Amino acid sequence: QVQLVESGGGSVQPGDSLRLSCAASGSALGDLAMGWFRQAPGKAREVIACISSSGLMPNYADAVKGRFSISKDNVQNMAYLQMRNLTAEDTADYYCGAVFSAADFYCAGTRSTWRFDYWGQGTQVTVSS
Repeated sequence: QVQLVESGGGSVQPGDSLRLSCAASGSALGDLAMGWFRQAPGKAREVIACISSSGLMPNYADAVKGRFSISKDNVQNMAYLQMRNLTAEDTADYYCGAVFSAADFYCAGTRSTWRFDYWGQGTQVTVSS
């Protein structure tokens, strides 16, 4: 069983940066593809970033491409989401997800193909002036 715990959320101003962390336990992160999701108030949850177990070929939703960066440290069993140039539209609860997959191309397809079996409890991000 994989346990995920997110941290790093908070309240920031438009244009600020924030880095979210996801601590994984119960399995080696090198066996897991990881993703980040978010759910804004009144909206459906959407996947925004994905990275393979080896850390290759990260992929992003169009809404965050060029501003957000997903990474993972397989030694520390940590995954990260670096967020830059935040806007009010980025206000949401953010969740990390994980799935057992050795495929380097796991995140190469469209967002609809990024499936995850394990979830954290989320961390809140509020962007407001």
